[in-house]
Amino acid sequence: VAIISWMAGMLYLPRLFIYHCDAEKGSKQSETFKVMERRLLRIIMTPAMALAWVLGLWLAWAGGHLTAPWFWAKLALVVALSAVHVYFASAVRRFGEDRNDKPQRHWRIWNEAPTILMILIVILVVVKPF
Repeated sequence: VAIISWMAGMLYLPRLFIYHCDAEKGSKQSETFKVMERRLLRIIMTPAMALAWVLGLWLAWAGGHLTAPWFWAKLALVVALSAVHVYFASAVRRFGEDRNDKPQRHWRIWNEAPTILMILIVILVVVKPF
């Protein structure tokens, strides 16, 4: 549930940024996006990420995967996904302060990063190629 919640937020938040780019600063629409972005990040995404990390490391330890090379590759990708989360959190702050300087295209590209990382992570876990 933690992974699903985290990934749902990681896929939805950049879409909100895309729509937020169109909203005039100070408008009611812009203020609504700020609330949506902040709540999604603070109430759903960040707690889900923390829980995913705790439970994921516990499962890796309990399953004896800490010495498997595929696990370390997966862990590197999860670190990258967490870095994207931190980048999105900084964007929420910038949008909240009306300081977004990125165009829609930027957020459209970043919208793909979580998907690509998720696919690679799932392949490593299922296939265990090394």
